[in-house]
Amino acid sequence: MLQTIRTALLRDTSARIGIAVSGGGDSTALLHLALRVAPGLGFAVEAVTVDHGLRPESAAEAAQVAALCAAQGLPHATLLWQDRTATGNLMDQARRARFALISDWARGRGIGRVLLGHTADDQAESFLMNLGRVAGLDGLSGMRPQWQAQGILWQRPLLGQGRADLRDYLRRNGVAWIDDPSNDNDRFTRIKARQALAALARLGISVKTLAGTIANLSQARAALTRTLSDVVAAHVTEAAGALLMPVQIFDDLPPDLRRRLLSAAIRWMAGADYAPRESQLGRLGDNLAQKQAAMLGGVRFRFAADRLQISREPRAVMGAMATDALWDHRWQMTGPHHSGLTVAALGAAGLRLCKDWRSTGHNRDALLVSPAIWHGDRLVAAPLAQKSDDWQAKLGPSFGMFILSH
Repeated sequence: MLQTIRTALLRDTSARIGIAVSGGGDSTALLHLALRVAPGLGFAVEAVTVDHGLRPESAAEAAQVAALCAAQGLPHATLLWQDRTATGNLMDQARRARFALISDWARGRGIGRVLLGHTADDQAESFLMNLGRVAGLDGLSGMRPQWQAQGILWQRPLLGQGRADLRDYLRRNGVAWIDDPSNDNDRFTRIKARQALAALARLGISVKTLAGTIANLSQARAALTRTLSDVVAAHVTEAAGALLMPVQIFDDLPPDLRRRLLSAAIRWMAGADYAPRESQLGRLGDNLAQKQAAMLGGVRFRFAADRLQISREPRAVMGAMATDALWDHRWQMTGPHHSGLTVAALGAAGLRLCKDWRSTGHNRDALLVSPAIWHGDRLVAAPLAQKSDDWQAKLGPSFGMFILSH
């Protein structure tokens, strides 16, 4: 287990590491293992707990994690989820809130990556859940061991470890953990999957055998990803956050690669956690096959001469934010940040103030949704539409890197 953590840590050079700790056995084991390895490798560690406020015990559990960290002399923060809505999928809302809160915390602390405690059991349970949703290759290929999002590298170093083994490790080391009572509530789909997995053991279907199946499917997905990455590197141009691709190359792609390209472009531009539904991608593909402009998931697809142009939909971009925030999922501004300034889309009004924007070589659609610095209604800087000595806009990750990491 220690070697697993050591290998994961050495994949990146971020000096400060965050550990997401709920207090359960998996994340507590991750914290304990990381604290045994990270200091010797020169990494500083901090812990974070998200209190969703969904159970009466959650505040006390967060306090218990804080006490555990204090005993280790480890910096710890408890983040409260306070903006949930009364409608929609509560578990999905909680998951999104958790990642957003931890991302903000990590960036504010100068932490470049965060470790999560998902295990081989989580992999197996997710596999069964996705089977019930008639998932394709992507949905059955397992959780990503690492990916980049919100300016943070996220890692799951325990995906090869079983839940029972981690608890045995904690017992051997005299470390207590919290058992979440919701783990016995079969109203939740994941708990039903856990119970189904126990029943399937008689057929030889276990966490271990499913891990082998997931690994095989993951290799197939990786091969497709590499092929798509090669196509993008050879034929797709990234300019001011937009993508340009020769129509002939797009038309000649096999259907599955074409679908993957469209899905990846939407997720990259819109910051979506999941790919659009197959039916939506199918309609989008039909429109593009007929050379019709289309929109999906906050992304616009248009044809200009012999190129397919993919750009952000103006009505979908984020509103004004603080200049040091990650704007519209992808853009980070560098410059003289101070109160009174905001980052927002350049828009048509702003573009009219950039007299020489055509000399940049960027197309109008891309510049309309590019980030600009505003002081109220006054345009301060538009780094992509005109030269600025004070401000720069950094886009990350690139589309090619996004494909490889997702």
